[in-house]
Amino acid sequence: MRIGIDTGGTFTDFVIWDGERCRTHKVRSTPSDPAQAILAGLEELLGAERAAAEIVHGSTVATNALLERKGARTAFVTTEGFEDLLTIGRQNRRELYNFFAQAPAPLVGSDLTFGLRERTLHDGSIHKALDPAAAEDLARTLYDLGVESVAVCLLHSYVNGSHERCLAEKLKSCGAGRQRLFVSLSHEVLPEYREYERAATTLVNAYVSPLMGRYLGRLSEQLGETRLRVFQSNGGSISAEAAGRSAVHTVLSGPAGGVLGAAAVGRAAGFERLISFDMGGTSTDVSLYDGRFTYSTEATLGDFPIRVPMLDIHSVGAGGGSIVWLDSAGALRVGPHSAGAQPGPVCYGEGEQITVTDANLLLGRIDPARFLGGRMQLDVERCREAMNRFAETLGVPAEQAARAIVDVANSNMERAIRAVSVERGHDPREFALLSFGGAGAQHACELAERLEIPTVIVPRHAGVLSALGMLVADCVRDYSQSILARPAAEVFAELELRAAGEFAEQGFAEVVYERHVDSRYRGQSYEITVPWQDRDTFHDAHRRLYGYDHQGREVEQVTARLKAVGVVEQAAKLNLAAPSDEQEFSSVFVPEAWRGQEDAARNLVLRRAVK
Repeated sequence: MRIGIDTGGTFTDFVIWDGERCRTHKVRSTPSDPAQAILAGLEELLGAERAAAEIVHGSTVATNALLERKGARTAFVTTEGFEDLLTIGRQNRRELYNFFAQAPAPLVGSDLTFGLRERTLHDGSIHKALDPAAAEDLARTLYDLGVESVAVCLLHSYVNGSHERCLAEKLKSCGAGRQRLFVSLSHEVLPEYREYERAATTLVNAYVSPLMGRYLGRLSEQLGETRLRVFQSNGGSISAEAAGRSAVHTVLSGPAGGVLGAAAVGRAAGFERLISFDMGGTSTDVSLYDGRFTYSTEATLGDFPIRVPMLDIHSVGAGGGSIVWLDSAGALRVGPHSAGAQPGPVCYGEGEQITVTDANLLLGRIDPARFLGGRMQLDVERCREAMNRFAETLGVPAEQAARAIVDVANSNMERAIRAVSVERGHDPREFALLSFGGAGAQHACELAERLEIPTVIVPRHAGVLSALGMLVADCVRDYSQSILARPAAEVFAELELRAAGEFAEQGFAEVVYERHVDSRYRGQSYEITVPWQDRDTFHDAHRRLYGYDHQGREVEQVTARLKAVGVVEQAAKLNLAAPSDEQEFSSVFVPEAWRGQEDAARNLVLRRAVK
């Protein structure tokens, strides 16, 4: 038995696959301790049966810790003279024309930033050796300051990490009798050049991993014999122990599960070109699937760049729980703040601020008696009273205000879809829009009309598709190494040997490798990731992204990227057309025109051709 669990901002979703059929379930999330909702949902569904299960869990612990600045007390250690590395960054101005723009508050202040007198050169040679005594003094200082975690990013350690390893040993040896520090080394987290991105990614990992490790440790203990795996941002799962050490790889695990699930049901429906549209309670996540997944190694979360491989997903703060408000000019805005699970929308009975869900309820798009499978009743009158008060400030009827709220939310989501399609050289009219998430189907057709997308697909398990995607995903690990001064074949051989050993420890007899390189024309500053040993692919990708290419110009390979995939046999056997439990679709409002035809509405997909 395998269970996919996606912890969202409003609901926690469950999909159970027992080899023959799927069962689905939802419970209200518990943001203060996500494990409470997980354990409650498992108890409702399985009771003691859960001991024989394997859980694949998409967690928001790392994401929330970073966004809310509630991570571990972390110190940053770098080469002496480069203590301002994170503050200077790339010297880019986030708001070019705002003279009063302020830099975001750093995760680590100057009082917890330290420089070590050492220097490794770009070719890996040691110019100035690290003094072991200085490393010991720094270790004692960090313990005395009550630091919980340490991010270490020494110059050029991606070529030679000996100094970072030496410091890590001193940190461990000086911690006798004290709570051991969590140590994040940049040559392990991101062995690539560009010191700012490497330092920022290492710092984020150090900042969130202790919380993630403690959370997963508690959850594993409460689950007992149940095996726990954690979903990553790259669309694969890893062991709970690995996730606790490398939490930076899980910051987009929930949305990534949705992309995997969308691709699986899209292929089952006969579509290979999809735009996945996941509208949940807190945000909307969109991604483009063109017969293969699109990955990115550059993302920003919580004002910090994160340079780890992840599915290319664009998120906007427009979900069912997004709060409606008026800006200083009196313009109607929706999001990015959300009412979340507590207090939730007004119609949940506790919230006081109007949300998109309230607008949809007032417009008759949600059946209040059948929400959450009939287990949760929505308060229509309370919603109407709140909408009337809000509409008075706009000087319009309540229904018109609700319609305006939906239009503003649609505009926000339309821009997100354009960002992953039009702005990257793809015509959305050549794709199908696959809608899922608790609120997705309420908006999908209008978005399709705006973008002239000819087909809308609503999968059977739309409300829990992210959790289902976690079940169909394999075990995936990403490895990278800068290769500016080394042959790519040699680096790939080393990475594959390392991957084979790690996957063998987890019981995978067969591992599939995908080799890519970050390439550029010599003299360029940034790269495009393309399959290894395929120069024509680089020219084609460059032309599609930038409108031109330089045939005949030297192509330089910068970074080797290896994706190792351990196939999960149970996931391969999952039949998306298998019988499903009767609770499925019980929370979906069936329009009058479909009365008596509910069975037809429960087919694998619903398609609507846009005129």
